[in-house]
Amino acid sequence: MEELSYKYFLASLSDELSAEKLCQLSAVAGSAREVYHMTEGQLKQIAFFTDAETEKLLARRKGWDLERKEAELHQKGICLVTREDEAYPEDLREIAQSPYGIFYKGRMTDPTKPTVAIVGARMCSEYGREAAGQAAMQLAAAGVQVVSGMAKGIDSAGHFGALRGGGTTFAVLGCGVDICYPPGSRILYEKIEAAGGILSEYPPGTPPIPMRFPMRNRIISGLSRIVIVAEAREKSGSLITADYALEQGKDIYAVPGRMTDVPSAGCNRLIKQGAGIFLSVEDFLRDLGIVMGKRGGQDIFSKNLLEKEETLVYSVLDLQPKNIEEIRQKTKLAVTAVMQSLITLQKKGMVREVFKNSYIRKNR
Repeated sequence: MEELSYKYFLASLSDELSAEKLCQLSAVAGSAREVYHMTEGQLKQIAFFTDAETEKLLARRKGWDLERKEAELHQKGICLVTREDEAYPEDLREIAQSPYGIFYKGRMTDPTKPTVAIVGARMCSEYGREAAGQAAMQLAAAGVQVVSGMAKGIDSAGHFGALRGGGTTFAVLGCGVDICYPPGSRILYEKIEAAGGILSEYPPGTPPIPMRFPMRNRIISGLSRIVIVAEAREKSGSLITADYALEQGKDIYAVPGRMTDVPSAGCNRLIKQGAGIFLSVEDFLRDLGIVMGKRGGQDIFSKNLLEKEETLVYSVLDLQPKNIEEIRQKTKLAVTAVMQSLITLQKKGMVREVFKNSYIRKNR
């Protein structure tokens, strides 16, 4: 029987036993194979392993068909890397509660490339969505791997941005990798699998329940060199990721927002506590020691292609929606000139109408 079969058995217990216990078991026994063949008496002699945990392991083993389970893994296109393997991410070996194994579809992160996590609120504003999407797009175009959790809002914006940038992106789930969660994100799920990978410490078939998502955040930060929080309320799951990042010795950046914006309260608090301020991709990449190439530049389009009035209208826009009257007051242009410029800028992909007659800048 191949070693994978035994590793799959031990990794499958991650929905029953803590990551710490699984890693300790593997270390004490010497391998997943040895754990599988341990008797009840041997398991009960392990000081850190309780009788209840022994019963869970024995119950799982009783109904476990090594050959059939491994075949199911292959049929679903799922791979597994464990702490027993050289390919296991070194960054994850060092964190607290290091997962024993990572199931994945697609591929794992490349340790030779910089990796950045982009996380934030599910119920986000257009400002946060655009900030996350643009940052991810330009980072991916510069060769930076983007990691997030595939949740609605900021996470999804980060993934889509990385895909637009032609780069690689990875989603860490709080359920089995064979389950698309949220259910309505099937297209994104498939695109991430093709361009990067879907990752989870939980075995295939594990349902998405709330208690599992905070724990998966330690893997998002663990795989990343830096965590960017694009938008977060005062009490937010994204701040859990930031806490894990701090514990792991990772750097944190936050996208600033107005003090009156509730979705930005958590980010502003992080900045007050010493987090880096994410103002531009160029500055951020400089901090990473990466020289921005033409694909990753902020001014990807040629401003020389814009007429004077279009340039003026574009210059007053940012990621905060502005209505036509605000734009007219700032540019001192006639309403007809503002409208015509907005239509042209939309056609060029430089401006987006987010609400009726309200527009934001859209870097391509």
